[in-house]
Amino acid sequence: MRRMAKVERKTKETEISIQLIIDGTGNVTVSTKIGFLDHMLEAMASHGVFDLEVTARGDLHVDAHHVTEDVAITLGQAFNKALDDKKGIRRIAHAWVPMDDALAFVAVDLSGRPFTSFKATWHAPYLGSFHSNPMPTSLIEHFLRSFATSARITIHAEIVTGNDDHHQVEALFKALGRALDQASRLDPKQNPETIPSTKGVL
Repeated sequence: MRRMAKVERKTKETEISIQLIIDGTGNVTVSTKIGFLDHMLEAMASHGVFDLEVTARGDLHVDAHHVTEDVAITLGQAFNKALDDKKGIRRIAHAWVPMDDALAFVAVDLSGRPFTSFKATWHAPYLGSFHSNPMPTSLIEHFLRSFATSARITIHAEIVTGNDDHHQVEALFKALGRALDQASRLDPKQNPETIPSTKGVL
Protein backbone atom coordinates (compact mmCIF):
# COMPACT_ATOMS: atom_id res chain seq x y z
CA MET A 1 0.00 0.00 0.00
CA ARG A 2 1.40 3.36 -1.04
CA ARG A 3 1.84 5.98 1.66
CA MET A 4 -0.08 9.02 0.53
CA ALA A 5 -2.03 12.03 1.76
CA LYS A 6 -4.16 14.83 0.41
CA VAL A 7 -4.38 18.06 2.38
CA GLU A 8 -6.23 21.28 1.67
CA ARG A 9 -5.74 24.62 3.42
CA LYS A 10 -7.97 27.64 2.91
CA THR A 11 -7.52 31.02 4.55
CA LYS A 12 -8.46 34.60 3.71
CA GLU A 13 -5.03 34.88 2.05
CA THR A 14 -4.53 31.58 0.22
CA GLU A 15 -6.14 28.39 -1.01
CA ILE A 16 -3.82 25.39 -1.22
CA SER A 17 -4.39 21.79 -2.33
CA ILE A 18 -1.61 19.18 -2.14
CA GLN A 19 -1.54 15.47 -2.87
CA LEU A 20 1.64 13.59 -1.98
CA ILE A 21 2.59 9.96 -2.59
CA ILE A 22 5.81 9.11 -0.76
CA ASP A 23 6.25 5.81 -2.59
CA GLY A 24 5.95 7.47 -5.97
CA THR A 25 7.89 7.64 -9.22
CA GLY A 26 8.68 11.34 -9.41
CA ASN A 27 5.54 12.50 -11.22
CA VAL A 28 5.10 16.19 -10.42
CA THR A 29 2.42 18.77 -11.27
CA VAL A 30 2.85 22.13 -9.57
CA SER A 31 1.07 25.45 -10.02
CA THR A 32 1.59 28.18 -7.42
CA LYS A 33 1.89 31.14 -9.83
CA ILE A 34 5.36 31.71 -8.35
CA GLY A 35 7.63 30.42 -11.08
CA PHE A 36 10.73 29.88 -8.95
CA LEU A 37 8.79 28.10 -6.20
CA ASP A 38 7.24 25.79 -8.80
CA HIS A 39 10.72 24.99 -10.09
CA MET A 40 12.04 24.18 -6.60
CA LEU A 41 9.08 21.97 -5.66
CA GLU A 42 9.55 20.08 -8.91
CA ALA A 43 13.25 19.60 -8.12
CA MET A 44 12.54 18.42 -4.57
CA ALA A 45 9.85 15.91 -5.57
CA SER A 46 11.73 14.61 -8.61
CA HIS A 47 14.90 13.94 -6.64
CA GLY A 48 12.88 12.56 -3.72
CA VAL A 49 11.01 10.30 -6.17
CA PHE A 50 7.70 11.50 -4.72
CA ASP A 51 4.49 11.96 -6.68
CA LEU A 52 3.37 15.50 -5.97
CA GLU A 53 0.41 17.61 -7.05
CA VAL A 54 0.26 21.21 -5.85
CA THR A 55 -2.34 23.84 -6.67
CA ALA A 56 -2.11 27.21 -4.95
CA ARG A 57 -3.92 30.51 -5.25
CA GLY A 58 -3.38 33.56 -3.10
CA ASP A 59 -2.77 37.25 -2.63
CA LEU A 60 0.21 37.58 -4.96
CA HIS A 61 -0.76 41.19 -5.51
CA VAL A 62 0.73 41.68 -2.01
CA ASP A 63 3.87 39.57 -2.45
CA ALA A 64 4.96 35.92 -2.53
CA HIS A 65 5.10 35.46 1.24
CA HIS A 66 1.65 34.06 2.08
CA VAL A 67 1.52 31.58 -0.80
CA THR A 68 5.06 30.33 -0.13
CA GLU A 69 4.43 29.96 3.59
CA ASP A 70 1.09 28.20 3.20
CA VAL A 71 2.41 25.83 0.54
CA ALA A 72 5.21 24.88 2.97
CA ILE A 73 2.73 24.37 5.81
CA THR A 74 0.38 22.26 3.70
CA LEU A 75 3.21 20.20 2.22
CA GLY A 76 4.52 19.51 5.72
CA GLN A 77 1.08 18.41 6.88
CA ALA A 78 0.79 16.09 3.88
CA PHE A 79 4.22 14.59 4.55
CA ASN A 80 3.44 14.00 8.23
CA LYS A 81 0.05 12.49 7.41
CA ALA A 82 1.46 10.19 4.72
CA LEU A 83 4.12 8.87 7.11
CA ASP A 84 1.37 7.90 9.57
CA ASP A 85 2.94 6.20 12.64
CA LYS A 86 6.38 5.98 10.92
CA LYS A 87 6.73 2.26 11.54
CA GLY A 88 9.69 0.65 9.80
CA ILE A 89 11.24 3.82 8.37
CA ARG A 90 14.92 4.65 8.39
CA ARG A 91 14.05 7.98 10.07
CA ILE A 92 17.44 9.76 9.75
CA ALA A 93 19.27 10.62 6.54
CA HIS A 94 21.37 13.26 4.82
CA ALA A 95 22.36 14.32 1.32
CA TRP A 96 25.09 16.36 -0.34
CA VAL A 97 24.16 17.83 -3.71
CA PRO A 98 26.43 19.84 -6.02
CA MET A 99 25.12 22.03 -8.83
CA ASP A 100 27.89 23.61 -10.84
CA ASP A 101 29.38 26.27 -8.52
CA ALA A 102 27.02 25.45 -5.64
CA LEU A 103 27.11 22.77 -2.96
CA ALA A 104 24.28 22.12 -0.49
CA PHE A 105 23.92 19.81 2.50
CA VAL A 106 20.70 18.68 4.19
CA ALA A 107 20.26 16.31 7.14
CA VAL A 108 16.81 15.29 8.36
CA ASP A 109 15.38 13.41 11.31
CA LEU A 110 11.72 12.41 11.09
CA SER A 111 11.66 12.70 14.84
CA GLY A 112 8.30 14.27 15.59
CA ARG A 113 10.21 17.27 16.98
CA PRO A 114 10.19 20.37 14.76
CA PHE A 115 13.52 22.15 14.46
CA THR A 116 15.36 23.98 11.69
CA SER A 117 18.96 25.13 11.39
CA PHE A 118 19.81 26.97 8.17
CA LYS A 119 22.93 28.67 6.86
CA ALA A 120 23.32 30.48 3.55
CA THR A 121 24.85 33.54 1.97
CA TRP A 122 22.83 35.28 -0.72
CA HIS A 123 24.05 37.47 -3.57
CA ALA A 124 20.74 39.10 -4.51
CA PRO A 125 17.44 39.90 -2.74
CA TYR A 126 15.19 38.03 -5.19
CA LEU A 127 14.99 34.75 -7.11
CA GLY A 128 13.19 34.11 -10.37
CA SER A 129 11.63 36.38 -12.93
CA PHE A 130 9.95 39.67 -12.08
CA HIS A 131 7.38 38.74 -14.72
CA SER A 132 6.22 35.68 -12.72
CA ASN A 133 6.09 36.86 -9.09
CA PRO A 134 9.70 36.96 -7.86
CA MET A 135 10.56 35.12 -4.65
CA PRO A 136 12.64 36.89 -1.98
CA THR A 137 15.70 34.91 -0.92
CA SER A 138 14.57 35.45 2.68
CA LEU A 139 11.63 33.12 2.01
CA ILE A 140 13.90 30.09 1.51
CA GLU A 141 14.62 29.81 5.22
CA HIS A 142 10.98 30.61 6.03
CA PHE A 143 9.83 27.81 3.70
CA LEU A 144 12.12 25.30 5.43
CA ARG A 145 11.01 26.36 8.91
CA SER A 146 7.31 26.26 8.01
CA PHE A 147 7.69 22.86 6.36
CA ALA A 148 9.68 21.39 9.27
CA THR A 149 7.20 22.67 11.83
CA SER A 150 4.10 21.22 10.15
CA ALA A 151 5.88 18.00 9.10
CA ARG A 152 7.17 17.68 12.69
CA ILE A 153 10.72 16.95 11.59
CA THR A 154 14.24 18.23 12.23
CA ILE A 155 16.11 19.84 9.34
CA HIS A 156 19.72 20.98 9.29
CA ALA A 157 20.50 22.67 5.99
CA GLU A 158 23.48 24.58 4.71
CA ILE A 159 24.49 26.05 1.39
CA VAL A 160 28.19 25.44 1.70
CA THR A 161 29.36 27.40 -1.33
CA GLY A 162 28.12 29.00 -4.51
CA ASN A 163 28.20 32.12 -6.66
CA ASP A 164 24.73 31.87 -8.18
CA ASP A 165 21.64 32.01 -5.93
CA HIS A 166 19.56 29.94 -8.36
CA HIS A 167 22.14 27.14 -8.30
CA GLN A 168 22.44 27.36 -4.52
CA VAL A 169 18.71 27.03 -3.87
CA GLU A 170 18.21 24.33 -6.48
CA ALA A 171 21.01 22.26 -4.93
CA LEU A 172 19.34 22.81 -1.54
CA PHE A 173 15.91 21.59 -2.66
CA LYS A 174 17.39 18.60 -4.46
CA ALA A 175 19.29 17.71 -1.28
CA LEU A 176 16.10 18.10 0.75
CA GLY A 177 14.25 15.75 -1.58
CA ARG A 178 17.00 13.14 -1.48
CA ALA A 179 17.34 13.29 2.31
CA LEU A 180 13.56 12.98 2.79
CA ASP A 181 13.48 10.06 0.36
CA GLN A 182 16.18 8.16 2.25
CA ALA A 183 14.74 8.94 5.70
CA SER A 184 11.20 7.92 4.76
CA ARG A 185 12.19 4.62 3.11
CA LEU A 186 11.27 1.39 4.84
CA ASP A 187 14.35 -0.17 6.41
CA PRO A 188 14.73 -3.80 5.29
CA LYS A 189 16.95 -4.52 8.32
CA GLN A 190 14.25 -3.90 10.90
CA ASN A 191 10.82 -5.24 11.76
CA PRO A 192 8.25 -3.31 9.66
CA GLU A 193 6.10 -2.94 12.79
CA THR A 194 8.93 -1.31 14.76
CA ILE A 195 8.94 2.42 15.38
CA PRO A 196 12.58 3.59 15.09
CA SER A 197 12.91 5.15 18.53
CA THR A 198 14.01 3.94 21.96
CA LYS A 199 10.89 5.70 23.25
CA GLY A 200 8.67 3.48 21.09
CA VAL A 201 6.93 6.48 19.57
CA LEU A 202 7.74 9.33 17.16
